[in-house]
Amino acid sequence: MKRYRFILEYDGSQFFGWQRQPIEPTVQQTLEDQLIFFVKHPVKIHGAGRTDTGVHATGQVAHTDLDYPHSPYRLQVALNHFLIKKGLSVISCEEIDQDFHSRYSAISREYEYNILNRIAPGVWNAKVWHVARPLNAEAMHEAAQQLVGTYDFSSFRDSKCQSKTPIKTLSQFCIERRGELITATIKAPSFLHHQVRIMIGTLKAVGVGMFSLDEFIKIRDAKDRTKAGATAPSDGLTLTQVEYPY
Repeated sequence: MKRYRFILEYDGSQFFGWQRQPIEPTVQQTLEDQLIFFVKHPVKIHGAGRTDTGVHATGQVAHTDLDYPHSPYRLQVALNHFLIKKGLSVISCEEIDQDFHSRYSAISREYEYNILNRIAPGVWNAKVWHVARPLNAEAMHEAAQQLVGTYDFSSFRDSKCQSKTPIKTLSQFCIERRGELITATIKAPSFLHHQVRIMIGTLKAVGVGMFSLDEFIKIRDAKDRTKAGATAPSDGLTLTQVEYPY
């Protein structure tokens, strides 16, 4: 058996998240089933992040062990022939050391969240959060800087989160306006369940003037989910990059 690392790109609107489910199509199930068709033995795919229903990826990383006699390039081409029509693309495929693990070897994960800030909705609304009310992107960015560092993120933690601790470290949280598009870039070793979407939902409230900077800081320090804003929709969220020490 050889270990293979894949970098994946997918349209989250075509899947019910990453993790295999009994009925609904998921990224893990789609890739595993296609690999089983090629190698004729059981396959278990491990992903760097379990993206939720509707969340996209341009840099998801996954690995598995395969008994495959041909080159990684040939495997990549064969997979994409079938997967691209399902909204999934293998943009990189390579053999990797046996001690590599897509989830546990990762040292950081980067997400991007896009908000289309204009009255009219967009053609590609499955890839953005459409917000018609004017947003103050500078105020949102200033508030986001209050989350950079190590904090108890209980205020931005989903009630179903299974993480052992709410304490996380954000190394980057930048928000900038590019015309009608507001883009947030968030980087950390790991995240709580729905943490990014709850932070974005709360920052949107800052952007419309619902919360001041001082009020936002109080929400962070309250360690109480009921004090924060609504969870932003999954449409605008994309896993863009996973970093490794080698």
